[in-house]
Amino acid sequence: MTSTTPARAGTAVAAACAAFGRDVEDNLARVGGLVQDARDRGVGLLALPEACLGGYLSVLGVGRDGSHDERPDDLPPAMDLDGPELRRVAEIAREMTVVVGLCESDGSERYNTAAVVTGDGVLGAHRKVHQPLGESLFYSAGQDFACVDTPMGRLGTLICYDKAFPEAARALAVDDADVIACISAWPASRTATGASLAEDRWTQRFNLFDAARALENQVVWLAANQHGTFGRLRFVAHAKVVGPGGDVLATTGTEPGLAVAELDVPAALETARRAMFHLSDRRPETYAAVTTSSLTGAGRA
Repeated sequence: MTSTTPARAGTAVAAACAAFGRDVEDNLARVGGLVQDARDRGVGLLALPEACLGGYLSVLGVGRDGSHDERPDDLPPAMDLDGPELRRVAEIAREMTVVVGLCESDGSERYNTAAVVTGDGVLGAHRKVHQPLGESLFYSAGQDFACVDTPMGRLGTLICYDKAFPEAARALAVDDADVIACISAWPASRTATGASLAEDRWTQRFNLFDAARALENQVVWLAANQHGTFGRLRFVAHAKVVGPGGDVLATTGTEPGLAVAELDVPAALETARRAMFHLSDRRPETYAAVTTSSLTGAGRA
């Protein structure tokens, strides 16, 4: 792919909250509209939601007996990283860096994937590692975490449930991430729904994870999310930009749209890390149990 960039990328960063279904052409048109809106607002890096190119799974849940008693009516269309859909995204992105979610196929396995795209093509991709509530029935799991260099700095990507694991974001931070984009199709609780979406317990968890991961790693954090409903799922929205001090710089709340923050990323990181730099103060030799523990479920009896 070749860039047809006529302009210099903006300095703002943004995360999108929008609805995406199975219609790939409609999704690409929506991507185009969001990218143009972001471009008009000076954005150089935009994170779009998980599964934005083909929609998410229409149901996701576990029965009371531990069985997976609900199945999606259909599955997202499988795409290739070198395929026509991502070529279209590259044409749309031009000078911008855009993170998009898709169902990737390598010819034998399907993965829930986040691709980092500019007008020059796909710079890198992350396959979702942590799989909640039966997602492993439909996708294979990714195996690693790695950053890529972009025009907006060194970027790491995560997908949805990945954010619940501190080790995932930390792996990107120690790979010198300036920005981590976590794209999601994060739903509201189906068993103890809040009085409002803003008060839902899964909304609260979504927001807590975003602030904690940004603060503990002292990175700029972009959290994109789906909006509305898909099958039996209702998404919590709340796309946001979080600064390296854990402060929310912009959010969509429960509404669709873009959370945009004008941000000098290197300066923001330097300021946050000037007095206390969490990464340099680590004591990795004391953390062996984090990766060697065999605990499962609720832990030791």
